[in-house]
Amino acid sequence: MFENDDCLGAEQMGYGAWSASVRSLCGRHTLVHGDPKSFSAWLRTFSLCGFKAVDVCCGSHRFERSHPEVRMNDLDHYKAVFQLAGHSTIYQNDQCVRLAEGDVALVDTARPITCVSDDARVRLLSLHLPRRSLVSHLGFEPQGGDCRCSGESPAGRLLYEVVLDALKQVGSACSPTDSYMQLAVYNLLGALFAPSDPPPSSPHAHKLFMRIRDLIKSRVADPDFGPPEAASEAGISLRYLQKLFTQRGFTCGEFIYSLRLKQAARLLDRRMLLNTREPISAIAYACGFRDYTHFARKFRHRFGYSPGAHSAAQDRAGTGVVRANPVDSTQQAHDVRDALI
Repeated sequence: MFENDDCLGAEQMGYGAWSASVRSLCGRHTLVHGDPKSFSAWLRTFSLCGFKAVDVCCGSHRFERSHPEVRMNDLDHYKAVFQLAGHSTIYQNDQCVRLAEGDVALVDTARPITCVSDDARVRLLSLHLPRRSLVSHLGFEPQGGDCRCSGESPAGRLLYEVVLDALKQVGSACSPTDSYMQLAVYNLLGALFAPSDPPPSSPHAHKLFMRIRDLIKSRVADPDFGPPEAASEAGISLRYLQKLFTQRGFTCGEFIYSLRLKQAARLLDRRMLLNTREPISAIAYACGFRDYTHFARKFRHRFGYSPGAHSAAQDRAGTGVVRANPVDSTQQAHDVRDALI
């Protein structure tokens, strides 16, 4: 697809200059070439759909970032690597993938990696994808070192066409449509690399969920606070927020209502113990409900009786009388949510 000397005006570089350029873009690394004196390559950076892109053409070489080298740099993004010409082999996360022309791999810069190019002329293009933004748009944390053949799926073919078309327009001014194209690239990557089975929750995802849980707790009395506001304040997409909750068996909205209803039950207990005449509607409003009828309906569905009957139900429970509370298919979800409150 690409000629070996298809440099499109890129300046030829010697071994030292090329290695220094790679270091500035990829951090500390070990680069090995058979004969540095005969080495000839080029490298250029540009913006592709609003992403930083690196277009590289070189001879056979071995690029490696070890654990110590990774720790010495603060790189924390993914790279979508497109094989434009030649063949390469990538080793990451105990995976070994062979890239031929037209293939795309997803690599994690925060993990050790080895890339070996054996051909006389290899051309690679990589897109730098901010980790937080990528995970937010994809709805899962991808595994570095994964590879796909772009020609085997509609998403892969479309993604490869986007890259090839952008290469023809290198040097053009930034387009107002870049933000829309960024979203298209994220969606195509998601379709291309989506796991066939739901992945187990990673430590990163668990920490993020717990942070969102605490954020919701601090804002639960605000009637204007819901899943969209939680996603915005956490800096993730609404889609990813909902995925974090559905992996635990309930939605973000259900979790928010559980918090509000549990707080309402506590305030009703306090009202009974102190024998106050505080209106139940005031308790509903204090717990983030705008409408008393809606509150009463939610309360009855959750506890099996109306808010006004809460005190009597608590008295019966205290004297050993079984409290009326229907057993339905949602009870297990209630228990899981309660454990997280």
